[in-house]
Amino acid sequence: MAEITEVLLKKKDKVEYYENCPGCKIDKVKESSHGLPYKHLFFLFIVVLAAALPISSLFPFLYFMIRDFHIAEREEDIGYYAGYVGSAFMFGRALTSVLWGMIADRYGRKPVILFGSVTLVIFNTLFGLSTNFWMAVSTRFLLGSLSGILGPMRAYASEICRKEYQALGLSIISTSWGIGLVIGPALGGYLAQPAEKYPNIFSEESLFGRFPYLLPCLIISIFALGVAVLSCWLPETLHIHTKNKVLEDSYDALEATAYGPSEKGNMQNSEERHQTSLQSLLKNWPLMSSIIVYCVFQLHDMAYSEIFSLWAVSPRKYGGLSYSTADVGEVLAVSGFGLLLFQLFLYPLVERFFGPIMTSRIGAALSIPLLSSYPFIATLSGLSLALLIGCASLLKNVLSVSITIGLFLLQNRAVSQGERGAANGISLSAMSLFKALGPAGGGSLFSWAQKRQNVAFLPGDHMVFFVLNVIEAIGLLMTFKPFLAEPAVDNCNIS
Repeated sequence: MAEITEVLLKKKDKVEYYENCPGCKIDKVKESSHGLPYKHLFFLFIVVLAAALPISSLFPFLYFMIRDFHIAEREEDIGYYAGYVGSAFMFGRALTSVLWGMIADRYGRKPVILFGSVTLVIFNTLFGLSTNFWMAVSTRFLLGSLSGILGPMRAYASEICRKEYQALGLSIISTSWGIGLVIGPALGGYLAQPAEKYPNIFSEESLFGRFPYLLPCLIISIFALGVAVLSCWLPETLHIHTKNKVLEDSYDALEATAYGPSEKGNMQNSEERHQTSLQSLLKNWPLMSSIIVYCVFQLHDMAYSEIFSLWAVSPRKYGGLSYSTADVGEVLAVSGFGLLLFQLFLYPLVERFFGPIMTSRIGAALSIPLLSSYPFIATLSGLSLALLIGCASLLKNVLSVSITIGLFLLQNRAVSQGERGAANGISLSAMSLFKALGPAGGGSLFSWAQKRQNVAFLPGDHMVFFVLNVIEAIGLLMTFKPFLAEPAVDNCNIS
């Protein structure tokens, strides 16, 4: 018995590295190198950027795309249909994110990332070729449901970095995501309808004249194709110890002999073990509470993204800015550059000083007065309008991403590596469902608000931004105890 106990203690205390396990190779690199993994962070950045670009690239031209489909009977109804196209992607992702998380936990992060990148190339290009409303909705839905990149990449960011750099890794994810959500609309704004904007280069009879919204989608798809090729060299981080199964089974038998039958020693099939793991995740309140709060803020952010673009391009008589797609793209590009600087140089310091929860609270609290100012900014014109709307857009993006990163950190610290893919899948499914409601609800709210310009209480766009602030205030309240719980044990390095 003493010999058996000694073997078990060695197994529990000793950190074992398996020669053919990709996760063990990454762990050995992390243990031997104390510097930043620049190459891996670069992979993180470009893969997430490719996944983020298609999500919001349609917002600057979606108003005009719906108009060209001739499905809206009145101009005020365009926002209603635009909301459904914007929601299709998130609804598709909500249905499949948990599945992609399970696949990533079982077969690795890399296969899911490769498949998602190829899917992105195909369906994003088809969206640019859409000739009617239903084709646009279908291609966006398939793009969302088959491109399960973000969840595995969020798990990957926690696994590729040493603990002291994990905040930076998730910040890179969030920065790249935020930049994609800004560069995407910039591309959509500058490159949509090229035959109208650049008649000396593109004629009405050319491919881009017949499909006025193909060019920005095609540029993004070409970039995604390059990322798919580069992803072939992406190192896997999942621990796979299949060649040591006999040895592990021997240890399990010794453990059962020494301590009696355990859960690990029971004859359970893989499906039962997975169900148990999923049930434990759903009972993990630090994880689930951070996911719920995250979903509320993502509902707000997606509705804001839809509403901002519709509001900016809508006519002045409806309270909008009468901007062109290029004007919207310029505003978002400028705010994206400022966001990049903040994420790379300031956010890690802010998070280290305030912590993830307090940073999220501050971001939510400051967003409320900022959004309240938008209807008053719309009364300006010329240089003052351009300066104020640019600064407001930049500040709003900085605050939103600060909230998002803080909640990312809480989610990844609440689970071990073996559960991280499924946990991020649950997070993405729930978040995507809320994000699907965001554009649909935002588009409907925007259309309704445009029809009530002369009412006494919150006329026109005042009502739109008031509703956004109500959602933000609910999210702020949910960041306090007893609802939001911090992880009792940091599981970042448990594999």
